[in-house]
Amino acid sequence: MMDWIWIYAKGDAVLMVILSAVALYILLILYTRLVGLRSFSKISGFDFAITIAIGSVLASVTLWQKPTLLEGAIALGTLFGLQFVVGNLRKRLPGIAGLIDNNPLLLMDGSTILSDNLRRANVTEDDLRAKLRAANVTQMEQVRAVVMESTGDISVLHAPPEAPPLDPALLANVETDGAA
Repeated sequence: MMDWIWIYAKGDAVLMVILSAVALYILLILYTRLVGLRSFSKISGFDFAITIAIGSVLASVTLWQKPTLLEGAIALGTLFGLQFVVGNLRKRLPGIAGLIDNNPLLLMDGSTILSDNLRRANVTEDDLRAKLRAANVTQMEQVRAVVMESTGDISVLHAPPEAPPLDPALLANVETDGAA
């Protein structure tokens, strides 16, 4: 006989989930308005980690009795506060960004695959080709540069071969490690 208890919830449990979700939704809006939209950006690895942590707190507080709603509100406030403080420190003190953020890494210089950098980034050539296809690259000659960003995202800069060369400013602060 199958135990169907896993799909059942008592009326008060359903009500508490709804109340918690609504309260957290309101807090999320409030905290985002106070701290700013950067709260959910993926500009840096730190931003991404905070976004994941916020989601984890939201899920835990909404679906379980522990942590309590008050504890969850405090945890969210702390995470948003950290986001605000670290974001401002990154703006004001350039050295802080270097401590917190990963540096972007060049994976392709034009149509040349930088194998050492792929190994450093733990990216395979198959992963790279998948990103090129996702960026609608149809010929390797179209590739101007491929960069693993500080967030772990991979950016593909491409254009038709007859287009003007890539503006070097777009690769400022990108680690090249031997790329031309």
